[in-house]
Amino acid sequence: MRMHYAIRGIAGSLVLISLALGWFVSPWWLLFTVFVGLNLLQSSVTRWCLMETILDKTGLVRKD
Repeated sequence: MRMHYAIRGIAGSLVLISLALGWFVSPWWLLFTVFVGLNLLQSSVTRWCLMETILDKTGLVRKD
């Protein structure tokens, strides 16, 4: 799997999981959705993504 597809899949999954937790468990979980969104904005501005660094160091995905 390519890096950008993995990052999009992970970010989308985290948003959906946090929304479900916010709905079923506690509204405070919606702050995690905000955190993911802010990280996506930050990575678009700085061109650095922590998840990309993590996936690159683990070698789980190709960096194409």
